[in-house]
Amino acid sequence: MSQDAKKRQVAEAAFDRIRDMLDTHTPIGIGTGSTTNHFIDVLGESGVQIAGAVASSEATRERLERIGIDVLDLNSTGTLSLYVDGADECDPRMNLIKGGGAALTREKIIAEASRFFLCIADDSKRVDVLGRFPLPLEVIPMARSLVGRKVVELGGDPAYRQGVVTDNGNIILDIHGLSIVDPKGLETAINQIPGVVTCGLFAHRAADTILLASDTGVVELTRD
Repeated sequence: MSQDAKKRQVAEAAFDRIRDMLDTHTPIGIGTGSTTNHFIDVLGESGVQIAGAVASSEATRERLERIGIDVLDLNSTGTLSLYVDGADECDPRMNLIKGGGAALTREKIIAEASRFFLCIADDSKRVDVLGRFPLPLEVIPMARSLVGRKVVELGGDPAYRQGVVTDNGNIILDIHGLSIVDPKGLETAINQIPGVVTCGLFAHRAADTILLASDTGVVELTRD
C-alpha cells in the first residue's frame, strides 16, 4: 500500500473514531499536513455538519473554507473538545515530533486548548526513540544565531530552513543528530532559550490516542 493510501486509510478511520463527537454545537481543532488534509477531505465528503473549526495554519484555513466549514478564532471558542492532527514522529509513550509543515506553534496552542488530541499518521512515523526526524524550532529571526549556539550546547546540529517563513512571521531551525530519550526535559530546556517561540516536541501535551495506518490495517495506540 502506498504512503498516500495509508494516509487516506487513517483519515477515514479517524472520522469513524470521532464521528459521535461531531455536531452543530461543538467546534473542533484541525491541524496541518498531508494526512490532516485527507481528514479534511473525508470530513467534507461525509456531509456531516459541524459548528466550525479552529485551524492551525493558513493552508488549513483555506482548505476548510473551500469545503464550507467556518473557521473560528480560538479566543472565541474557548476549550475545544477535540483536536485532530498528524505527526512527523511518534514514540511508544505518545510523545510526538511535529513541525515539518512549519505550523508547530499554532498546533501546540490548539492541542493545549483541547480536551482530546487524536493524532493520525502512517506507520513510517513510529519510532522507539524520537529524533530521527529533525526537530523543528520556531524562532524569532534576530535570535537565529543565538538559538543555534544554544542548541549545539544541547547536543544538536541546527540547520536553517531556507526560504520558510511561518504564519507568525518567524523562521524555522531544524535540529539534527538528537536521540530524544527525555522528551519532556528537552522540550522544557529548548523552550527556555530566549528567541525560541516553541519547539516541535509534543511531550508535555502528548497525544491521547494515535491511529497508525499500515499494510494490514489501522492500529490504535492509547496512553497507559
